[in-house]
Amino acid sequence: MTTEAAQAEDDATRTAAARPTEPHPGETPEPTPHAETAEPREGVRAAAAMGWMLVAGVVLAAFNFRTAVTSVGAILAEVRTGLGMSETVAGLLTTLPVLAFAGLGALAPRLARRFGPRALLTGALLAMGVGLVARAWAPSTALFLLFSLLALAAGAIGNVAIPVIVKRYFPGRIGVMTTLYSTTLAVGTAVAAGATAPIEHLLDDWRIALAVWALPALVAIVPWLLWHPGAAAAGVLPITRLRGVRHSRLAWMMLLAFGAQSAIAYILMGWTTTILAFDGMDAAAAGAMLGLLTVVQIPVSVVVPMLTVRWGPRPVFLILMACYPPAIAGLWLDGGGPLTWLWMALLGIGTSVFPLILTLFGLRARTPGGTSALSSFAQSGGYLIAGTGPLAVGWVFGLTGSWSVPFGLLAALAVALFAAGLYVTRERYIEDELTAA
Repeated sequence: MTTEAAQAEDDATRTAAARPTEPHPGETPEPTPHAETAEPREGVRAAAAMGWMLVAGVVLAAFNFRTAVTSVGAILAEVRTGLGMSETVAGLLTTLPVLAFAGLGALAPRLARRFGPRALLTGALLAMGVGLVARAWAPSTALFLLFSLLALAAGAIGNVAIPVIVKRYFPGRIGVMTTLYSTTLAVGTAVAAGATAPIEHLLDDWRIALAVWALPALVAIVPWLLWHPGAAAAGVLPITRLRGVRHSRLAWMMLLAFGAQSAIAYILMGWTTTILAFDGMDAAAAGAMLGLLTVVQIPVSVVVPMLTVRWGPRPVFLILMACYPPAIAGLWLDGGGPLTWLWMALLGIGTSVFPLILTLFGLRARTPGGTSALSSFAQSGGYLIAGTGPLAVGWVFGLTGSWSVPFGLLAALAVALFAAGLYVTRERYIEDELTAA
């Protein structure tokens, strides 16, 4: 049969199918096409509305995942004075986010399976709002630390839960959704860091300056309360438990990549201004250089996830990693010099490996359960690595009085990130490794 004949037969078949038929006596007439399609159309509209509601929930939640961290860091001196906090306790406070992300993040998959993403994120954001307000008016250092841990719950759980939600409900839009998530996360981090001190100066009250960040956390709850998973869950796979993750080489390489990248970022955030001041730069200029690093990350975070999906992870990873050698060497040998802005900009691009790794949580698993297991394993262990970075830098510098060894540590972390990244940017899936094992 020729193509034209086949097309004619198809047309005839469609015409016959479309022609109304008379019912036999005693039969109920067939419903009209309008009656058949009205209800499905309503279902499509409801699913679309719930999809956009979920997008809003992810974006608004991500804005809050670091505000509890960077808001207190911006006015740490005022907090220490107000509570009589010692340097040792202040050091514990700066390490507390890492411990929370590692410990609470490990529980996120179990909580997601038990309560579902809607209840989990709603509860986490509510706990964050309560924790932010309660710690602001805590009468003692011990209670301040306790309520800080409560405030960090949303970030710790969201770090693991959001990649799973993206994989489960947006499997064909992982790059776009990770872009929205990671960019909003960076914006929230920068806004809290930059706005808390001016709020404190304006109101002359560090407690209100900390408590005000409960407002966006409570606003972020609204779309999660309005979102109904049933309307958007047609064809969505359940979040199952994936066992034996510790036997996967991919999981360990993701842990190393995430840990090395996060350690580099925490070292730069915690020690850049001190390094530049040691090299003779005044405090205002050093702070501006750190701000430049943070600002550069925002536009790069916009494009990295989408390019990762479009080009593949390997080319994007190699481009980002190429920024590390000149940046680390330049900051080491010429920190405080006229090209400091260039080294900081390159470090801002290099540390944007973070959104690439977030994207890989979805790309290196076939199922939401695989994404959950991979994200939890890599982040809980990776944040423990990250937490040791700033502490090791401070300890070594205190012993030697030189920045040579700390910069050697930065270089070693970059090498570890490169090695692990080469493995995880190849196409492979955690479910396949566990099946083969």
